[in-house]
Amino acid sequence: MILIFTEIADGAIKKSSLEAIYYGSKVAEMMDTTVTALAIGNADAAELEKAGNFGATNILHANDTKLTSPNSMAYASVLAETVKNTGAKVIITAKSSFADAVIARAAGALKAAVVGNVTELPNMSNGFQVKVSIFTGKAFADVKVNGDVKILAIKKNAVAPIENNNSAAVENISPSLYENLFSAKVTETIKATGMISLPEADLVVSGGRGMKGPENWQPLLDLADALGAATACSKPVSDLDWRPHHEHVGQTGVKVSPNLYIACGISGAIQHLAGVNSSKVLVVINKDPEAPFFKAADYGIVGDVFEILPKLTKAILANK
Repeated sequence: MILIFTEIADGAIKKSSLEAIYYGSKVAEMMDTTVTALAIGNADAAELEKAGNFGATNILHANDTKLTSPNSMAYASVLAETVKNTGAKVIITAKSSFADAVIARAAGALKAAVVGNVTELPNMSNGFQVKVSIFTGKAFADVKVNGDVKILAIKKNAVAPIENNNSAAVENISPSLYENLFSAKVTETIKATGMISLPEADLVVSGGRGMKGPENWQPLLDLADALGAATACSKPVSDLDWRPHHEHVGQTGVKVSPNLYIACGISGAIQHLAGVNSSKVLVVINKDPEAPFFKAADYGIVGDVFEILPKLTKAILANK
């Protein structure tokens, strides 16, 4: 059996976790087994059943009130206990900062081998080997996983999920929840509202200092709205408070892997590229033809963002 650790947001399984379930279903086919998903926290049963659309046979739901707020210590304990109870030997999760904390703790309890940044399905022709992204996406390594219990954290877009019309059976579980697991407590969670989550976004439109100031951001916002895209920015922009800090993309900010990343007025410093180079398609708009970003781009437009963005928005709206 393959066990998938999923993350919940607003009562539903995160899109990245649905990708992990689909990835797990492909691994399960290779191993001639089934997929069980683990959901922790408050979630609607009808939403959890949708895990079946991506290949899960059933989903185990731990919904104790103590687990409402994400807590890496408690969630890791639930994951480790579930692994022991089910006998799962391969555990898969979507890579995220929270999942990294959970699987690191669970791996210690399980004496499991952990591999992060997995980009492809495993090669089982000679043992269990996976390809991983290293050096902030500049290279790849083939890693042989020898542990009896294996935990894989997959990067976004490792596989392209295909939905079916199945539904997963939801089973409520009551894991052991010891008081020492809650020595650290979440006292408040403040979420950005009214916008698309950057880590989950398939399309991202991002701006840099070439936008010249916070008062000039509307053309970028209009393009993002026309595309149904999330908005992002470079570190200097967030440092100057032109845009919210949660939009900062780069090595020290949010790392994204969308299908399309449009960089507007961003020079392409190596720290920024480290956060976006997993994007499937990179489009760069910059009036400086020597901007480093053009070397990494799939498509580039040399020109003034304030002339080009309205034209792109107009063309997109005309073709909707």
